[in-house]
Amino acid sequence: GEVRDIFARELKDTGELKCDKNGSIYCETAQSGPRVILEGHMDEVGFRVQNITPDGFIQFVTLGGWWTHNLLSQRIEVLTQSGEKILGVVCSKPPHFLPPNERKNVLPVEAMFIDVGAVSRLDAQDNFGIQIGDPMVPVSEFTKLARGERYMAKAFDNRVGMAGAIQTGQLLKDQTLPNNLILAGATMEEIGLRGAKTLAVATQPDVAIILEGPPADDTPGMNPAESQGRLGGGVQLRLQDPSAMMNPKLAQLCIDTAKAEGIPYQVTVRRSGGTDAGSFHLANEGIPSIVLGTPARYIHSHNAIIDISDYLAMVALSAAVIKRLDQDTVDELTRYI
Repeated sequence: GEVRDIFARELKDTGELKCDKNGSIYCETAQSGPRVILEGHMDEVGFRVQNITPDGFIQFVTLGGWWTHNLLSQRIEVLTQSGEKILGVVCSKPPHFLPPNERKNVLPVEAMFIDVGAVSRLDAQDNFGIQIGDPMVPVSEFTKLARGERYMAKAFDNRVGMAGAIQTGQLLKDQTLPNNLILAGATMEEIGLRGAKTLAVATQPDVAIILEGPPADDTPGMNPAESQGRLGGGVQLRLQDPSAMMNPKLAQLCIDTAKAEGIPYQVTVRRSGGTDAGSFHLANEGIPSIVLGTPARYIHSHNAIIDISDYLAMVALSAAVIKRLDQDTVDELTRYI
């Protein structure tokens, strides 16, 4: 909801704002020509209150993909139904109470709990306002690192995509485009690419450009020679992952545009993961789709790192490709005979 509010505030003068019934938001610029959607997802990986113990500890389920190794001793916030945020920490038994064989294991979520300082279930419910089903998210301060073009924060997956959609829309706001640009933010990507399904129906796009914060692969333990998501390497163009096959002509248009505009880029094919392109490319009669990303180290944790140059390359390529998507170009993307 807070991300949706920022989207609406920043683009209220850019076009008409609407929401579908799952809460995805879009801003239609109402120009003529093919309908081109530039979309990111608003949600982040998080948690939900599954139970409150008699002693006031919170048991939880995950929303989205977590490696539980990343969770212990990390701060979270519970968003209550009144809108108040309650601070807590993910805990488990101290090592003093763990036998040697358990110390070597990655704990399952079922063995963890969250301590918000409550002394009982009634205390958590009546005094803190926490109820079963309340959402929770990581707590992490947005930080500029010593190398000034690098930043650390939670949820670059997919705050970079949302920021990119907003900024690209602002850059193109007063320009005459050869298409009807639709800027959008989807709900529920992290739990099955759900929001994009109804967003595709609501907006009926002819082309979908999905902006993402994909995992970087340039850290120790990975082969630098095989890196397809290096920080400082430019915008990432994803051609394939288990969720989607991108339109090859649209992918080539993005590559040709990046070359023509001098925008640094890196091409990737992934064996795992997925994006909202998985919903868009199968929606309606099929929507030509491409994923443009800002690689981020350590996504789906409390602290990820990006290089701002990659983000700016993503915005630049988004704007440049949108300017090239006239009716003839869009028609050619799906001309097979």
